[in-house]
Amino acid sequence: MTANETLTVVNPATGEPIITLPAASADDVTKAAEQAQLTYDTGTWSRLPVRERAAVLLRLADLMQRDAEILARLDSEDAGKPITECRTGDVPGAIESIRWFAEAADKVFGRIAPAGPDGLGLVTREPVGVGAAILPWNYPLAMASWKIGPALAAGNCLLVKPAEATPRSTLHLSALATEAGLPDGVLTVLPGYGEEAGAALARDPLVRALSFTGSTATGRRILKAAADSNFKRVSLEMGGKSPQILMPDALSYGDELIGDMIEAAFLTMGQNCTAGSRVLVHRDIAEEVVERFTAAARDLVIGDPADPRTQQGPLIDRAAFDRVANAVDAARAAGAQIHTAGLPHGLPPRGAYYPPTVITRAPAESAVLTRELFGPVVTVETFGSEDEAVRMANATEYGLAASVWTHDLDTALRLARGIEAGVVSVNSYSEGDITTPFGGWKQSGFGGAERSTNAFDQWTREKTVWIRTR
Repeated sequence: MTANETLTVVNPATGEPIITLPAASADDVTKAAEQAQLTYDTGTWSRLPVRERAAVLLRLADLMQRDAEILARLDSEDAGKPITECRTGDVPGAIESIRWFAEAADKVFGRIAPAGPDGLGLVTREPVGVGAAILPWNYPLAMASWKIGPALAAGNCLLVKPAEATPRSTLHLSALATEAGLPDGVLTVLPGYGEEAGAALARDPLVRALSFTGSTATGRRILKAAADSNFKRVSLEMGGKSPQILMPDALSYGDELIGDMIEAAFLTMGQNCTAGSRVLVHRDIAEEVVERFTAAARDLVIGDPADPRTQQGPLIDRAAFDRVANAVDAARAAGAQIHTAGLPHGLPPRGAYYPPTVITRAPAESAVLTRELFGPVVTVETFGSEDEAVRMANATEYGLAASVWTHDLDTALRLARGIEAGVVSVNSYSEGDITTPFGGWKQSGFGGAERSTNAFDQWTREKTVWIRTR
C-alpha cells in the first residue's frame, strides 16, 4: 500500500506510531453509500418498530459500559487526552448519548395541521435515508455518539468518517454495534483522509444529510460540495473563540470561579471548540483575577496522559504545537506579557507538549486575540461597562459559546441576550447537557442543533399528507 492508501495513528505523547490502517478511498465511500442505500431500502432497520431499534441501541450502550476502560484508553492514546478526562467525562457522556437517544426515539411525534372541516393535514417525520458524519479528533467517541445516536434511532443508515488521528474508538464502537445486533450496512465506519474520504461523502448523491464537526475552512468546502452535488442537508459545528465575562462581583465565587475558568480554558489542552480562550474581566478585579488564574494554571499537572494524575497532556501533533507556539511568540514580540510555568523535565522529546499559557496586554491585532489557536492559551482583557463587555465578546467571527459570572440576575440576562453565541452559561462553564440543544452562530456553525430532541431534525424530513374529507 502507498502512503495515500494507509493512515498511521501516532501517539501525541511520544510521537511514536500506534497502528497503521487502510485508508478509505473515494471509491470505498461510493460502495459504502450504495450498500447503505440497499440496506435502508430493505427496511431491516428503517422499518423496524422504533422500540425494537431502541432496544438494539440500549444493548449498544450496555456494551459500551462493559468496554468503557477500553474506549477511554483508545481515545487517550490517540488524542493525547488525560485518561481521567476520558474515564470521567468523554466515555460516560458517549454512553449517555446513545442511551438517551434510544429512549427518546419513540417520543418524536408528528403534527396535525389546523385545517378546516374539509381536510386533514398529517405532518409526519421520516428518516432521510443515508446520512454521513465527519468527526473531529478532540472528542472522538463523544462526537461519534452525538451523531450516531439520533441518526440510527430515527431509522437511518449512517456512514461515519473519524478523524485521521483518532479512528480507533469509533471502530470499536462499530464492532460493539454489530455485537448488539445492528444489521450489516446500517453503520459503516470509514477511516480515511478528509481530502479523499471526507470530500467523497460531501459530494456523494446518495448521502442525504451530513453532520460535520471541525474547522471552518473544511466546513466551507463541505457546503460547496453539497451545493455542487445533491443539495444534501448539512449541519456544521465549527470553531469558537469563546469569552468568559467576569463582572465586578465575580470574585465572590472564590475557588469555584477560578476552577471553572481553568476548566474552560484548558480542558483537553484548550483543544475544545467551546474553550473559554478569552477572559474579559472588569478592570476593578482584573489584577487579582490574573494573579489567581495564572497561579492555578501553573499548578496544573502536565505529563503522561495514561497517568490518572495528569491534567494536561500533549497537543494532537507537532503541527498544532508549532501553530500555537508561533502565535504566542508573535504576541510576545509585539509587547504582550506571557505568563507560564513552562514544562516539567522528563517529558518525551517528540511529544507535542505545550504549557498552559496566560497572555495579558496583547495588542489588538494579535492573532492570539482573534484566531482560534486550539491550544492551552488564554488571553485576558479588561472592560469598564456592560456595553463594552458585550462589544468585546462579539468582536469575533465565531459565536459558539460564552460564560458570564455575576450575582446580579438582571446583569446576567442582559449580557446573555447581548452575546452572539449559541450557548451562554451563567456562573459556570457549561455546554448544558444532553437535554439542551448545542450549536453555534456566525462562523461557528448552523444547520440544526446537536443533542436534545432537536438533533432528530438533522436526520429526519417532514412529509405532509393531505386528506380531503367529504
